Amino acid sequence: MTSASLSGRTVLVTGATSGIGYETARQLAERGATVLVHGRTAEEAQAAADRLIATAGIDAARLCAYGADFTRLDEVEVLAHRVIEAHPHLDVLVNNAAIAAPERHTVTADGNEVAFQVNFLAHYLLTCLLEPALTSDPGGRVVNVSSSLHRTANIQWSDPNRARRYSRLAAYAQSQLALTVFAADPRVTAVSLHPGVCETSLRPLYAHEGDSAAKGAAHVVRLCDPATEIVNGAYYDRDERVAPAPAATENRSVQRLNKLASLLVGHTA
Repeated sequence: MTSASLSGRTVLVTGATSGIGYETARQLAERGATVLVHGRTAEEAQAAADRLIATAGIDAARLCAYGADFTRLDEVEVLAHRVIEAHPHLDVLVNNAAIAAPERHTVTADGNEVAFQVNFLAHYLLTCLLEPALTSDPGGRVVNVSSSLHRTANIQWSDPNRARRYSRLAAYAQSQLALTVFAADPRVTAVSLHPGVCETSLRPLYAHEGDSAAKGAAHVVRLCDPATEIVNGAYYDRDERVAPAPAATENRSVQRLNKLASLLVGHTA
């Protein structure tokens, strides 16, 4: 199947140095998009870009490397400002970066449980700050790479850090539910997606084996394509649109989450 060209489109992929993020960057660039490759450090992002140039024959002019450690919200702010300066028009933001919650309860320098910050709060802040670039032309969209585990979760509104009762699986699932709820926010058209269980560093949370990261990435890329019509707040399991957990579509949840997130990132978005 020959895929339509995405030339002229600019896409930022967070967590693009390995796994689904790296494969998403590769597939987008192969189809002609300009891809902003995000990694935890500028060096890691550049190494991923160099690998794409060397192994996939991607034109270096179509890749831009950016570093930002999502355990530090000030680095997320710097990333957003640098992206807007260089790319005042952004077609797609793929919120993909994610970590498995650690065994022990861990809090970032910003005071948030680490999985909640890396998997959700950093993306919340980044999306809010990039809103001017994503809405500079009609058709800008956000693709949140979430997880089917969001269905097992609840958001602990009074203790989002889960300081009182911590379980790594519950912390990870909460971060994915928050990301899924956030897709229903009306500011920028957004969808969320469970890309399937893939062979990535997160696979042990799910199963003994999984699909290739490239297969998971293909589902992400499909939602980046303007030819794929999307509805704000929609949730996809691979390439099928399905209903997310009930909380993800409740207006009250969306408003509560916005309030909580803007408080935790120290921004009134």
